[in-house]
Amino acid sequence: SILDGWWREGYNGQNGWAIGKDESLPDHDAQNELDASLLYDLLEQEIVPAYYTRDSRNIPTRWIQTMRNSMASLLPVYNTHRMVAEYVEKYYKA
Repeated sequence: SILDGWWREGYNGQNGWAIGKDESLPDHDAQNELDASLLYDLLEQEIVPAYYTRDSRNIPTRWIQTMRNSMASLLPVYNTHRMVAEYVEKYYKA
């Protein structure tokens, strides 16, 4: 994902992948082109190899480690409990 919204806060470098750096261009079309190019590079260089590179037991260990890191770091924080609590604080108590 691009580094905006919740992913800017949740991404730690080991729990998934970030498209580019936290930057934005003033030209929307140029930003889309840059994001697409960075996405394809990320897929080719990191994501696809992480999934398809297997150990001697045919297990994608890098992929599994990333998924474990993702679950361990994100599930406790980004869930419906947090969402409802934020809605209550921001919209119902305001």
